[in-house]
Amino acid sequence: MAKGMKALPSNVLVVDDDREIRKLITIYLENEGIRSVGAETASEAITLLERESFDLVILDIMMPEMNGIEACMRIREERNMPIIMVSAKSADMDKIQGLASGADDYVTKPFHPLELMARVKSQLRRYTKYNDQNRSDTPVIELDGLKINTATRQVMARGREVRLTPKEFDILSLLAKNKGTVMSIRKIYESVWKEDFFKSDSTVMVHITKIREKIELDPKQPIYIKTIWGVGYKI
Repeated sequence: MAKGMKALPSNVLVVDDDREIRKLITIYLENEGIRSVGAETASEAITLLERESFDLVILDIMMPEMNGIEACMRIREERNMPIIMVSAKSADMDKIQGLASGADDYVTKPFHPLELMARVKSQLRRYTKYNDQNRSDTPVIELDGLKINTATRQVMARGREVRLTPKEFDILSLLAKNKGTVMSIRKIYESVWKEDFFKSDSTVMVHITKIREKIELDPKQPIYIKTIWGVGYKI
């Protein structure tokens, strides 16, 4: 590591059913001073995430039992760390599906290890900066003309005060605090209502619609709260 450079978070989970690929990625991560742990299946990876703290996940898509898309969605229900998908699938729709499931980046196989390392370091720097900002004492979250004060529970949209119900505010602030992360309907409901979610419940969708009507210029073409079909919502 170059002199004077700030050390990056150093615990990466590498998930791939190909042992040689896991070994190759591990070697390059170690050369960058980044610790890694390997997992052969998505189920093993999810178990490791429950036991240990990781800063980034490198996740293969084509795996037996649970694939990378399903695993990514499961991880995103609980965690906010960067996820880089790696896959032999290179079609645009495959990339779109991977990113829509919650991945931060998508690398196609065969890949150059140095390119993957560059992407890993970029995501780690971004994640570190984001977490540093979130540790700030300021209670105000600003998002392109939208200002959310979590202390006073006030919302301003383009300089105009918006009056939200308590649950609407809780949903908006939850999404804002997790900016860039796709949150499932289940996760939103259980975080805000503090009770178990029922699959047929449309409560979250109704509240999102009402929030959009209050903060968006055009609720049918929202710029703040985005719908990720089949996954959930994000800001």
